[in-house]
Amino acid sequence: MNATRTRLPDGRWHFQHGPIDLVIGADGDARAVEAAGVPAVDVLGVVPSVQLPLVHVDDAMIATLAAEHLAERGFHHFGYFGILGENWSERRRDCFRAALRLGARQLHVYERPRGTMSRIPWEQQEDTLARWLSGLPRPIGIMACSDQVGPHLLEACRRAGIEVPDEIAVVGVDKDETLCEVCNPPLSSVNAGHQVVGYEAARMLDARMSGQPVAGRPVLVPPQGVMTRRSTDVLATADRQVAAALRLIRERACQGLNAAGVISLLPVSRSVLQRRFRKELGRSIQDEIVQARLNRARELLAKTDLPLVEVAERSGFKHQEYLGAVFKARTGQTPAQYRRGTSMG
Repeated sequence: MNATRTRLPDGRWHFQHGPIDLVIGADGDARAVEAAGVPAVDVLGVVPSVQLPLVHVDDAMIATLAAEHLAERGFHHFGYFGILGENWSERRRDCFRAALRLGARQLHVYERPRGTMSRIPWEQQEDTLARWLSGLPRPIGIMACSDQVGPHLLEACRRAGIEVPDEIAVVGVDKDETLCEVCNPPLSSVNAGHQVVGYEAARMLDARMSGQPVAGRPVLVPPQGVMTRRSTDVLATADRQVAAALRLIRERACQGLNAAGVISLLPVSRSVLQRRFRKELGRSIQDEIVQARLNRARELLAKTDLPLVEVAERSGFKHQEYLGAVFKARTGQTPAQYRRGTSMG
């Protein structure tokens, strides 16, 4: 069950998570809760001046997963569709740029000011967005700050006559399955981990109500992978041999396929394929294989209780220690830490 948050026209926040349905003022209501001294936990983080314990999704890791997801599909151009004035959207924008190692001018950014959707007619909004999309280099991969803005982006693509995902691929955030499935085409989405946020916030609130100490720094819940749908189901390369290599890696990386094995299955020399692969994707064949295995390991850690030794085996790593070393180097967490973060409660 996902949490939803919506900025109301009067500046307050409407927050809903399952049976919890709250309206929180941008400043006054949050400060009133703080001043009352009652046990409370912040799960929105929209009023940073209020010193309440915070449990929140990890925007940096969300943006990194979105960046990796699009980069793995061979894109050289990237865009971001966000909401100006929302700290979480701006944080995801900056982390998306950093994960792709892009300069400020290399990431194509379109941001609607906060509250625009309630003030400006739908048709006008879509036409403006379609004009921005029409001016972008293609093919391009775009991260939408949340699934809620994904349909707007896809509709603007339709208006501009842009094919999704062949010309523009789109990945959202939140794993709102109903919203993603009704999009045309269905929207890929990062599972941000909102349900885990709810569990951890309840655990922390229970501790506060019992008079127990809680963490003084924010608790950031890592995302739980990417749900791939049609909006990013594409290989953005015109090089047929590179595309064939990518397909082989996706299908067989976790079955022990290595770089030499990929090269042996294609009618091209090792040096030529390695050079073309780096030119198209900016990384080696082996790097791509390791990333595919890492993605599978993330999925198994988040969705199963398999022992780490079996996670390593099923994701194509030779042994548990190697999985641990690669996982730590690329994510900053051990596999056990990642699993704990995705299975709180």
